[in-house]
Amino acid sequence: MTGRDRDRDVEGRARQARPRDALGRPLPYGAAGVEPVSEEPMPPEETLTAARELVQAGRPFSAHEVLEARWKAGPDEERDLWQGLAQVCVAMTHAARGNQLGADRLFDRAAERLAAFAATGREAYGLDLEEAVNRARNHVGTF
Repeated sequence: MTGRDRDRDVEGRARQARPRDALGRPLPYGAAGVEPVSEEPMPPEETLTAARELVQAGRPFSAHEVLEARWKAGPDEERDLWQGLAQVCVAMTHAARGNQLGADRLFDRAAERLAAFAATGREAYGLDLEEAVNRARNHVGTF
């Protein structure tokens, strides 16, 4: 650990050295946690596939991390797509942790971002944006 209270690399960026449970909660060092996901961005279609598989496996927090890597590495014009999908996964995480108010707020923000991206008419890598927006608006956590 290079930071006082967070795992950081030599450039000061936060890293996932501490084990976490399936909902992203930190566990004590040395505890068995879920396998961390890569912090490297994947191509768009692979990102969607990986995120869906993680959600189906009950790991929406990890799906959020995969989507976040794509959002940070992707072009600015796709930011609302990837950030909206990441917010859906964070909303699911909050709901699973029992924080329904936080989940509802994030679902609403996700719906706004996804609707904004849909309004651009850009390709969403095969994702049904209308359905994704509707699910987020109805606080249903899948895409």
